[in-house]
Amino acid sequence: MKAENVKLGIAPIGWTNDDLPELGAENTFEQCVSEMALAGYEGCEVGNKYPRDVKVLKHKLDVRGIQICNAWFSTFFVDGKKEQTIKDFTDHMNFLHAMGAKVIGCSEQSRSIQGQKKAIFKEKTVFSDAEWQLLAEGYNELAKIAAEKGMKVCLHHHMGTGIQTPEEVDRYMAVTNDDVYLLFDSGHLYYSEGSQQAMLDVLEKYIDRIVHVHLKDVRDEVVAEVKANDLSFLEGVKKGTFTVPGDGVIDFKPIFAILEKHNYQGWMVVEAEQDPALANPFEYALKGRKYIKDVAGV
Repeated sequence: MKAENVKLGIAPIGWTNDDLPELGAENTFEQCVSEMALAGYEGCEVGNKYPRDVKVLKHKLDVRGIQICNAWFSTFFVDGKKEQTIKDFTDHMNFLHAMGAKVIGCSEQSRSIQGQKKAIFKEKTVFSDAEWQLLAEGYNELAKIAAEKGMKVCLHHHMGTGIQTPEEVDRYMAVTNDDVYLLFDSGHLYYSEGSQQAMLDVLEKYIDRIVHVHLKDVRDEVVAEVKANDLSFLEGVKKGTFTVPGDGVIDFKPIFAILEKHNYQGWMVVEAEQDPALANPFEYALKGRKYIKDVAGV
């Protein structure tokens, strides 16, 4: 890949997990961002231990050569919470804009089971036609608000949410305007479908509307255990469903080839939540960085 087209970041979720705060509770913000820089990354997303004072955060990142590229935002349009979602989104967008980020990664969390003790493969929610309409209206409005700041809104398809499968991604892309984008996540699509091809098909199909990429790998044997025992999303995470690129079952070569062929310009972010006590965050950050350099040449 052309190094000038992409920037490589990593998510803090390998150090401190927002969904499971007990994972990595011992890891400090400064350790996290220092190790990111030491491992060779130039950017990151935002975790629960990050200071929210723009001046303080900017200083601590600048001295390490790290910049913010995105931060998770939960939307609740399907739940009918449009007004509150837009208010909270505006605050979140202003923070990201002040930090120099260009994209805002959102997830529709209405009736999401990703944080609940429900079987991830059996109990996920499905939106009705009327609910898809609420979602579309909400995301179309967010895109307009973000455009005023020169920013782009993208949806993170995610296990346990109403937008998890390729069919649901298709529906989302069809009901929203062309200025609403997609955050492509290799791990979540592979996890959902158990198929490298299904994941690549989504990437190829929507490459022109993909503005942010999460690179995560999957361990098939853990997914098999999650299915066999009706485990929840977070139970799977603790057992090691996800890992860094090059450490699991996904072949990333065709992912990088599609991104390069279509001249993708933006961030690629290693996002591989594991239990830091079992998977040392710094060592895994290094492992992922080396693999991407070896395979993608960046």
